[in-house]
Amino acid sequence: MALNTDIAGIRKDYKLNSFSIEEAFEDPFVQFGKWWNEAAASQIVEYNAMTLCTTDDGGKPSGRIVLLKSFDENGFIFFTNYQSKKAQQIFTNPQVALVFFWKELERQVRIEGVAVKTSEQVSEEYFKMRPRSSQVGAWASPQSKMISDREIINKNMEEYTNKFQDNTIPRPPHWGGYIVVPELIEFWQGRESRLHDRIEYTLSNSLWEKKRLAP
Repeated sequence: MALNTDIAGIRKDYKLNSFSIEEAFEDPFVQFGKWWNEAAASQIVEYNAMTLCTTDDGGKPSGRIVLLKSFDENGFIFFTNYQSKKAQQIFTNPQVALVFFWKELERQVRIEGVAVKTSEQVSEEYFKMRPRSSQVGAWASPQSKMISDREIINKNMEEYTNKFQDNTIPRPPHWGGYIVVPELIEFWQGRESRLHDRIEYTLSNSLWEKKRLAP
């Protein structure tokens, strides 16, 4: 296979910032909060978008973009259909990975950990916050299942819109949250000549240890 030089020649040198192990907070959640606030202040569109990677029972990986909806010292929360492909893979293997890429800041955050379902209370609380159309959509879409055409979704949306009308829409039993409890968090700051700064935190005996990695 010949190298496509048009693609291979795409290159950007990162020069915005640096990141030393000395300036990195001892707590990775504090460090994530700092970078998160800076991403928010930079007006990045959907800075809560993150890649979620899961594997099937044969070890075959799958990746997709999901949206972070909350985080604290316990982990990172997103919501989905529990009958979806991602949820079925999490059931088989709860070890997952998350990746944030904030290109405007030339930064990346990698997270590895275990995904567990949030409490019913957390799922209920967030579902009530969703736009009504999204609440209906949670009922209307058999996520990840094969459908013959788009019209099936349109009919389902109409059916459930009529069913609930002006009533409060209940959360589907097959819909809710996951919290990714991290065991590793890596902060990546782009630098010139691909000699990036990488600070990795790993959890050992309930304590976080940080170290610098070669780019």
